[in-house]
Amino acid sequence: MATVTYILRKGQPLTEEQIARLEALKQMSDDDIVYDEDCPKLTDEELKQFRRVNPRRPKEQVAS
Repeated sequence: MATVTYILRKGQPLTEEQIARLEALKQMSDDDIVYDEDCPKLTDEELKQFRRVNPRRPKEQVAS
């Protein structure tokens, strides 16, 4: 499975190839996406390492 990457610059029109590829992506259904290859499931051990983050809390300064 290939990764699709586009760099769009303001004012730069899309090429015909880019437009065709974007149209093909629009036509894909969720069933066409293979999540296990692109985004493997996390193990219980990996999930235990996650911590909830409060976005309103000020970020801590880390001394370097």
